Formats: sequence, structure tokens, C-alpha cells
Amino acid sequence: MRKLPLAALCFAAPLALAAASPVPPQNSRPQPVPIVDMIPAARDVPYPGTLQLTVDATDTARGIFRVRERVPVTQAGDLVLLYPEWLPGNHSDSGQINKVAGFRPTANGQLLKWRRDPVDVYAFHIDVPQGVQAVDVEFQYVSPTDGSQGRIVMTPDMASIQWIANSLYPAGYFVRQIPIQASVIVPAGWQVGTALRPQAQTGNRIDYPVTSYEILMDSPLIAGRNYRNIPLTPRVSIDVIGDTPADLAATPEQVAAHKRLVDQAVKLFGAQHYDHYNFLLTISDNLGGSGLEHHRSSEDGVRRGYFTEWDSVLRERNLLPHEYAHSWDGKYRRGADLWTPDYKTPMRGSLLWVYEGMTQFWGYVLGARSGMLSKQDTLDALAATAAAYSEGTPGRSWRPLVDTTNDPAIAKRAPQPWRSWQRSEDYYSEGQLIWTDVDRIIRTRSGGRRSIDDFARAFFGGRDGDYGEVTYDLDEVVATLNRVQPYDWRTYLTTKVYEVAATPPLEGLTQGGYNLVYTDQPTKWIKSGEARSKTTDLSYSGGLSLSGDGRISGVIWNSPAFNAGLAVGDTIQAVNGRSYSGDALKTAITTAKGTSVPIELAVKSGDELRTVRLDWHGGLRYPRLVKAGRGKGTLDQLLEAR
Repeated sequence: MRKLPLAALCFAAPLALAAASPVPPQNSRPQPVPIVDMIPAARDVPYPGTLQLTVDATDTARGIFRVRERVPVTQAGDLVLLYPEWLPGNHSDSGQINKVAGFRPTANGQLLKWRRDPVDVYAFHIDVPQGVQAVDVEFQYVSPTDGSQGRIVMTPDMASIQWIANSLYPAGYFVRQIPIQASVIVPAGWQVGTALRPQAQTGNRIDYPVTSYEILMDSPLIAGRNYRNIPLTPRVSIDVIGDTPADLAATPEQVAAHKRLVDQAVKLFGAQHYDHYNFLLTISDNLGGSGLEHHRSSEDGVRRGYFTEWDSVLRERNLLPHEYAHSWDGKYRRGADLWTPDYKTPMRGSLLWVYEGMTQFWGYVLGARSGMLSKQDTLDALAATAAAYSEGTPGRSWRPLVDTTNDPAIAKRAPQPWRSWQRSEDYYSEGQLIWTDVDRIIRTRSGGRRSIDDFARAFFGGRDGDYGEVTYDLDEVVATLNRVQPYDWRTYLTTKVYEVAATPPLEGLTQGGYNLVYTDQPTKWIKSGEARSKTTDLSYSGGLSLSGDGRISGVIWNSPAFNAGLAVGDTIQAVNGRSYSGDALKTAITTAKGTSVPIELAVKSGDELRTVRLDWHGGLRYPRLVKAGRGKGTLDQLLEAR
């Protein structure tokens, strides 16, 4: 018998074993169920009939809105009604479908069969029988009764009534092509503020004339028992509702500042894109705060003290200038990929650095020009923004600004564990810094003959009274800038917005006449922010911020606080062996300055108690802008009233 070589034996043995072993069965491998779109695509044709909508907002004890809607139909079969999903101003699919309950369609008094779309949960399919001319739908919008459920929109004293949360619309049509007649029922004795003008009122029911579904959705209401109307111009006024009558007590000087806001905006843009405009201002510690733009109005929700504590509510005083500027920037002019024909089509926000970034810019500029904020307060606010992108946003090293325009859809404005590294909607404030620099470039290169005001008039002006939408793309932004002042704007904007930027866009400040410095004393802007929010801001004094009870609300990535192992949600209970307070931590930071002794913190993380040593020895540091040189720089010129 011939002997096989050892190598051959080693090779043959596995083969024999393999032949003797059973072949394992292949894992089960299903195929996907096809996704069939059963919702008609929107067409730019008139809807055959007028919807009728009634919203009963009288159940203030339970925050329940009761909705009745009649939808005309012309044929039997599948009627698809949509609840608004992609919401203008939110830039995301944030419709509150989870708060729709009690959906009940009927026709001629008979209950109809319905089913939710298996793919799009915002769509309801209703089986319409032969001979039916209209479908009646009832449902309740069960609004939040606690802040953990979302923004509270109804209290015993007031309500924020948004048609877009309290209505449905038929699929298959541009919303501008759907006529609708709406009515609202409010508690007895309440008054209503809105850009809509009523056609009739019976008791506490108010009927509005037929308009398009698009315009109605863009025309929310506020209602309450404590109401005041403050005229600013023949076309602009403030409707204000407060928790108490005292909250409405605007002084003549405060009213004058709001009048100057309108005057400065009209001088800036040239045309007004509304027939009339209403600031819908709610002042409440119970109703949820808000800031949402519309063509002919804005929802401006602030905490109590807007008028009565005017000197200390600096940040709230920026709200109305910002939302008002949106009537031009964002509502009238809108990025082409953000505009949609209905509220089902996804929005794409690649140009939000214009829509929101430039509005953030104009908000502060108009605030300073009108006296809504002093020039010094505006400079202090700009210093805080500059510091945030110089030291407080290390995520700029990996994520370009344009990618943050996806954050409304990615994060939906939910809190983030490492916001400084993840980045958030930075197109607002970093965009503001870019547009500040754009003004500097225009002024410098034109020898002071032109400024960003010329861009504003050319880009946002146009037809007075037109509150439709005119879309744009990057090419038009660049072309308009070049008509104002020739420059390589495409390369400039590409570098600042579309590429990972190595350094923050501070040139509008640092080459506009000011230096960014840090001192051990907070500005009035920072102090007012800490006082109103009951927080301690040590972002540049160790890298953390805290609520009043010592709970950490922010930690900057790679800061001393980060390197010490601190995270959002931890609670500091003691500082150097003594009970925590914001002042105690500030004192410890001051004492540790210039030493090598770490600050000892007793920290609670969940159920764990631990000792953390914060190795920070730079003392207290707060940002501010300091004038460089003599005379007016471009930033000074930008903030001057027209």
C-alpha cells in the first residue's frame, strides 16, 4: 500500500470530514413588500368646491380643540385627506399627527369607512359612496397639557390657534388652489388677534371670508381675555394678549421703539409684502413661547415682563425684529428647494443660511437701528455669537455650515448630548456673521458708496403688497451681490458655507472696527440671559453651563469640563466641599486662577456619586467687543439708523 505524503493527508482529512458533515441550511431570506403610493400627487389646478372649517377652542380646562370640516366631493371612491406634515417655518416634518384623535368621517348622516395610509401616517383614505356631494369630518386636536408633551397652546386665559394643526386638506392639489371658509369659536369675553379680517361674528363665533388653504394656514390666531391692540402704522399693529391686564402696559417709549422698527424695515427693503401686518404677541408664563414667521403676521410668544421688565428682557426684544424681517426674507423670497406645493412634499433647506442666517442678521441690525436694542447691547450679542463659533463650536472642524441646514429634519430641535461637537442649526448665527462680513466687503470695496442695504432692496424689494412667494437659488444670490458690488462672491460663499471652514467668519467684526476680547465681568447681555433663564454660563470659563439647581445643561467638547468627565444631565452638588450655587462655582473659578490646584466638584450622575476635579485655571472669561482704532468702522455704519 502506497503511503501518502503528510501534506496530502492533511489536505484529504478536511475533505473527508466535509463530505461526511451535513450541509447547513441557508438562512431564510424574505423579499420586501412593495411600497405603493396611493396618494394623488399635487396638481396646480383649482379644487372643485370650497372647504368649510370650524374650530371650537372653548375647552380651555383640558386644552382640547374640536374640529368640524366639510369637504365637497365630485365622485365616489377613495378620498384622501392629508394632515399637514412639513410645516413652513419649522423646515421639517413636524406636524402634530400624534395629537389627532376621534377621527370620524360621515356623509348624509352615515358613518363612512376609513383607513390610514399604510405608508404615510398623515393620510386618511375615506370610502365615498355614490351620490355623496360632501364628506363631513370631525376630530379633536388634543393639545399638550404639560410641557413634556410639547408646546402648551391653550390655557384658561389664552390660546394660540393654528389652523395648520386643526385641519385636513384633500390630496392632489396645490394648497393655493384649495378654497376654504373658516370659523373659530372662542370662550365668551375673549378677543382675537390675526391677520385675517372677519366677515361676520355671532356671539363668540367669528366667521372669516373664503381664502386659499395656503393663506389660511399662514394666518394663525391668538385669543384671550386680556387683549390690547397697539397701532404702529396704518398697515402694521401689535395684537397683544397677556396673563394679566398689567402685562399689556406698554409705555409710550416702548411703543415708539416698535414704530421705529417698522419704519427702519420699510426704509431698508423698500416694499412691504403684505396688505397689513399683525404682530401676534403673547406674554405668558403658562402658554408656550414661540417665534414663527408668516407673510402678514408673526407668532411672538414671550414670558411675562416683556413690557414691565423692559430693561432686563434683552433677548426677547430681538424676537419681533427677527420675525418681522421674515416677511421679506423667507416668506416672500424663499429658497427654491424649500418651497413646496403642499404640506406633504418634503422641504429641502440648503439655502437656510440665507432664509434664517440673513434674517438673524437683519433682526439684530433692525433692532439696533430702531432702538429696540441699544447699540451696545447689539455689540454684546454679537460678541457672544463670535465667541460661540471661536471657542464654543469645535464641530466646525468636521461639519460644514451647509450641512447644518439638514438639522430641522435630522434633530427636529430636540436637545443634543454634545451640541458643540454635533453642531445644530448653526446656519442662523454663523450665517449672521457671514452676512456681517458681506456688508464689510461691499462697503470697503465700494469706498462707502454701497452696502448690504442695496442688496436688501434689490433682492427683497419688488412689488409692494405682494405676499406670494418668489423663489431663488445660489446663482441669483451671487448675481445680485455682483450687481451691487463686483467681487468673487461665489468663491467667498462656497468657502464660508459649503466647505469645512478652518476659522470662524469673524472678519465683519474684527476688520469692521472691533476686537473680540474676554474679561472677568459679564456683559449686560450675558447677565440678562442668565437672570431670565436662571442659568450660570461658564462656557469660556471651564466649558460648561448649568441650570439653577446645578444640573449641567451644556458641556463644550474637549473643554476642561469635558476632559474632567462631565456631561449634560450630571448635577453638581458641592464645590470644594460646600453646597453648590452658581456664585460658589464662580468664586472657586476665580480663586483657582493662576494656580495649579483643581476645583473639586461633588457630582451626581444618575444614582452614582463621584468626585470630579476640574482642571481650569484661566479664571472667569466673558466675551465682549472692544473698539479698535478711531472713527467709524463698517460695523458702526451698519448699525446706524437710516
